[in-house]
Amino acid sequence: MSYSTSFKSMKDEVSPEEWQARLELAACYRLVDQYGMTDLIYNHITACIPGTEHLLINLYGLLYKEITASSLVKITLDGDIVHKQDTEYGINKSGYVIHGCIHRARPDVACVLHTHTRAGMALSAMKCGLLPMTQTAIRFVGHIGYHDYEGPAVDLAERERLVADLGTHNAMVLRNHGLLTCGPSVPEAFNLMYQLEMSARAQVDAMAARTELTLPGENVLAHTAHLYQPGTRRPYGVLEWPAMLRLLEAEGGKSGYPPYWA
Repeated sequence: MSYSTSFKSMKDEVSPEEWQARLELAACYRLVDQYGMTDLIYNHITACIPGTEHLLINLYGLLYKEITASSLVKITLDGDIVHKQDTEYGINKSGYVIHGCIHRARPDVACVLHTHTRAGMALSAMKCGLLPMTQTAIRFVGHIGYHDYEGPAVDLAERERLVADLGTHNAMVLRNHGLLTCGPSVPEAFNLMYQLEMSARAQVDAMAARTELTLPGENVLAHTAHLYQPGTRRPYGVLEWPAMLRLLEAEGGKSGYPPYWA
């Protein structure tokens, strides 16, 4: 069995557009690890390859801190493998059951990100859902979906309900499961997940303090949420992305793992 994590570079074997998509997606995997949002080898982040109907996804078995641009797998929207490196590692069916249907239904979405963090799972089990108790959480007021748990996401019939529950939103709580975000670019999807995760952590901490909580009035909630929506001020995640890449570059030599651009 070949479980090596040393892969040849794909840079000269793919289009410039695909290589850029690989770089951004690999960086996103590393950032999710950097900010403590991983779950062993589980979960997925997918990105569209511009000008094609193909997606990029992780090899099932690699840590997020091991993922590189060249190790990503090219698949169809139905989960058929178009190309992967010579390895026994494959892909996880849940990756395209959840992600593929969103990419197919939402042509505006270039990246889908799903996590099982401690705070995200705790929030997903709360009947109250995400409370607008912090400025970070308020951005999601009226702009987040909820999908009831139906078991491990391996049933293709669940896809219609996933898409319907997400609707036009870019964030969703998968009840009793975890969190999901998407966006028109990898940087925007990552930034939204970071904000959703911070909101979940703050809510869990505040509720654990067992003290009375204060929430802003409805007029303030609506006004604040609107200011964070696409097209209102700026696409959140784009300005932040170069700084995130500098962070990865600075950390790259210390980790002992290949850089994300390998």
